Amino acid sequence: MSKVKYYYDSETLSYRKIEKKKGRKLSIFLLSLVGMLLSGFLLLLVYLNLPYVETPKEKTLKRELTNMQLQYDLLNRKMDQAENVLNEIADRDNNLYRVYFEANPIPDEQRKAGFGGVNRYRDLEGFDNSKLIKTAHNRLDILTKQIVVQSRSLDEIAALAEEKEKLLAAIPAIQPVNNEDLTRMASGFGYRTDPFTKVRKKHWGMDFTAPRGTPVYASGDGKVTRSDNSASGYGNHIRIDHGYGYESLYAHLYKYNVRAGQTVKRGDLIGFVGSTGRSEAPHLHYEVFKDNERINPINFYYGNLSPEEFAELLKKSQQENQSLD
Repeated sequence: MSKVKYYYDSETLSYRKIEKKKGRKLSIFLLSLVGMLLSGFLLLLVYLNLPYVETPKEKTLKRELTNMQLQYDLLNRKMDQAENVLNEIADRDNNLYRVYFEANPIPDEQRKAGFGGVNRYRDLEGFDNSKLIKTAHNRLDILTKQIVVQSRSLDEIAALAEEKEKLLAAIPAIQPVNNEDLTRMASGFGYRTDPFTKVRKKHWGMDFTAPRGTPVYASGDGKVTRSDNSASGYGNHIRIDHGYGYESLYAHLYKYNVRAGQTVKRGDLIGFVGSTGRSEAPHLHYEVFKDNERINPINFYYGNLSPEEFAELLKKSQQENQSLD
């Protein structure tokens, strides 16, 4: 039950009862409704603007996210650099190294092949940045595979280079008697007059005249297969197997400095000029074989002769004269 309220009327000098106006309740209701609407609107504005109001924790997380994005960009740039370097190495590998060593180039499809079949990145799915993470992992995996392919290629090139080095060292590529020790180059490869029968016949090597006891050197790396005088006509002679189908022969020696089974290097002293066997005067008879076929030794003196010396030797070797054996 509401209390009855009075007010003092100064004109009548008496208390009068306060009568409630009929529209007052309505006014109060309307004011309350307007207040509620204003409060709701203000709350709505605050709610809508909450994303722009960051808490300390949200600020920390945002900084971490920005840093992660920066690190990812740096990683991408590093992978770009690695890919560029690897592409340059692959280009040199295909167009220089493998060409020089006569190896087939590795196709790009093999170098840059991806990974088919099963989903390798299933464990990385379902996260907010799954696509980002999967892309990075895929690039790293492809880079790793390219490095493995290139590494194997370089291993192959290294093996080919080692074999090529052995081949170059084995080829009989120097003159077996030094120029300063020579009296002259008496006879070359080809048809010459036999000194004993005076018949024109094939001379299978080159004759270098030099005083008895002049040093004779191995023209390439190899293994001595013969060091004896049991072959008809050659007298004291040495044979060296250089491998790769090459063999050299040094005949009419005064004496040996090596024995059968011994390994020699190019330039090693193997014997001394003499006139043993079927020989007219002290000289070295020198032959070169390739796959058991005699070939002209003049083509194998690039190791110790200047262009001028080689030209002079070539001119003399082509003169059809009398051989010394």
